[in-house]
Amino acid sequence: MSTHTARPRASVVPPDVPEESVTDDGAGSGLAPIAWRPVGVVAAIVATLLLATNGGYGYHRDELYFLLLRPDWGYVDQPPLTPAIARLADALFGGSLWGLRLPATLCVLVALLLAALLARELGGGALAQTLAAFGLGTGAATLIFGHVLLTAGVDVLVWLGIILCAARALLRDQPRWWLAAGAVLGIGLYNKLLVVLLLIGLGIGLLAVGPRRTLVNRWLWAGVALALMIGAPNLVYQLTHDLPQADMAGAIADDKGAESRTTFVPFQLILIGPPLAAIWIAGLVGLLRRTAWRPVRALAVAYLTVCVLVLVSGGQPYYTYGLLGALFAAGSVVTADWIGRGRRRARLTLVGVAAGVNAVVSAAIALPLLPVGVLGATPIPGINITAADSVGWPRYVDQVVRAYDELPAADRAATIVLTANYGEAGALTRLGADRLPQIYSGHNELGYYGPPPESATVVLGVGVGEAGELGRHFGTCTLAGRLDNGVGVDNEEQGVPIVVCREPRASWQQMWPMIQHFD
Repeated sequence: MSTHTARPRASVVPPDVPEESVTDDGAGSGLAPIAWRPVGVVAAIVATLLLATNGGYGYHRDELYFLLLRPDWGYVDQPPLTPAIARLADALFGGSLWGLRLPATLCVLVALLLAALLARELGGGALAQTLAAFGLGTGAATLIFGHVLLTAGVDVLVWLGIILCAARALLRDQPRWWLAAGAVLGIGLYNKLLVVLLLIGLGIGLLAVGPRRTLVNRWLWAGVALALMIGAPNLVYQLTHDLPQADMAGAIADDKGAESRTTFVPFQLILIGPPLAAIWIAGLVGLLRRTAWRPVRALAVAYLTVCVLVLVSGGQPYYTYGLLGALFAAGSVVTADWIGRGRRRARLTLVGVAAGVNAVVSAAIALPLLPVGVLGATPIPGINITAADSVGWPRYVDQVVRAYDELPAADRAATIVLTANYGEAGALTRLGADRLPQIYSGHNELGYYGPPPESATVVLGVGVGEAGELGRHFGTCTLAGRLDNGVGVDNEEQGVPIVVCREPRASWQQMWPMIQHFD
């Protein structure tokens, strides 16, 4: 049990909440009631929008990959949680794309509720809670994560869960909440080891701005121990497989690091949406300056720390999104206070218009609202690569099947399909396995599912080059066609070659290590 007595917080009643509506949470600090009704309305709006559109365009490459992965405690490029969710949803809903994406929608709904609860924890009333839920729930990145089943969607949920538990431990002086944070962290380790960045950020924040006594609190370290206990199987997998995700992170940095560093700052402003950027920036400043928020100033330092770590390591700009959501929740409290200080109607209108415009623009960018036939003529595929990577799979598969059918009968008996990436392998398996021979890829985890049998002397290659990668290993390679989605959407598959290669120069056992690649 903590030896510290609970302290009343200053300024826990924001201007948007009448004094008489504040209830005691039993911890010595007054908190506004949870705004179930308006937050519930926000959740219903977001859910309706996502469920009405989640079958649009088609599978994303990552979803196709998840469905290919065999059950395991981990993979070279990620822990096992999201692939396991994908397999479960696929089984429960009979292979429906709509059902596969339902967990993504549920993650977003819980995330916006966590944002509202965090705003409440910081002293926000109904207005602050509703703004936190609506702003985060309709942010561009949030809608993308809610539309497509990605590891990032689960990660936002994990980060916000940890942050909420940490805020309760610090603001209420109830250190037992570190146990809850540890439990969420342990589960989160099965989704992405990226959550370790949050721990580093919080640790540096507590060390820099306090409360430093937290770093020696037994409940915090009990939470860390609980996280390690829960996450042990996945951590053991990583250790016994020579830390493959460290190698994977290096490969991503080498491949995309320069671009990520260039776009990092602009992305921080557009992830939730430019019209609402001022709100999370106000949250960042408020966490550093407000007296009542001194116990959680570490959250602001954590965000800045993670930004530096992502920039240095060449990570993806969206890696900060969980902390960005926390800053937005804090900024929603600041904004609600600002609205309540004067000219309430005008200020409320201004914030409402900004939130509404942001929601409309975000939905247009993030969701399949436009007909696929006109998508390629808009800037959306360049802004939202997730949408671009969801277009064209059935047509691509048909083109590969046609190339296979045109092979001589003798060749077809000795043919395997080899793809450049897991998206192509997943699409051909999901949509064309009954019309094609065995499908292989050297990409990431799929590289460990090879090599093909030595009886395979003809390769139907997809995206693996005409005379380059495969040309080094075979006597002849001829171009059989190029993938074309037919709607002019520029994605990773558009225009890649379909080749037929014969006369292998070495055995598959010798060639396969040179075909395997990680990115």
